Amino acid sequence: MTTHHIISKPGPEEYPEWAAYEIDLAPYDDLLYGLQHAFEQALPLLENLSPADLSYRYAPGKWSIKQMWQHVMDVERVFSYRAMRYARQDETVLSGFDQNRYAELSRADEREWADMLREYVSIRTSGIELFKSFTPEMFLHRGTAGRSTMTVRSVGYLMIGHPEHHLNIIRDRYLSR
Repeated sequence: MTTHHIISKPGPEEYPEWAAYEIDLAPYDDLLYGLQHAFEQALPLLENLSPADLSYRYAPGKWSIKQMWQHVMDVERVFSYRAMRYARQDETVLSGFDQNRYAELSRADEREWADMLREYVSIRTSGIELFKSFTPEMFLHRGTAGRSTMTVRSVGYLMIGHPEHHLNIIRDRYLSR
């Protein structure tokens, strides 16, 4: 039987200023619960998007919902990898990535939405299992990507807040038309 450790929200000294907005979007004080609950809350909205919703762009040059959600999945993979490296006390400075280039090359608009949702389920489930494997001490380990240093738990809370940020954009700019 696995013991569930409550991993509370990080303090502002644990992450760079740019991460504060998305970490603040996570209304949880239990990381593992938050990762699961936020995911369960997002799926119904994602599953009920129409083909017209998925291809809509609210302004020229903006991503479609498919491109946006591919971005969310790409970032979730990057964050999981960073969390694993940081938890293992790997002191290598990791590189950043060009989110716009990733979106451009993803071919998301050509993909089937059902396939993308299955992939998202796999990515989030894998991330939750990774975080379950960490000890409470590992959540306080720090790592650096680009010029940003943060703790493992900060990365975890970003994995809640980042999709929420994009779900808010979907609700406000894509579905309110």
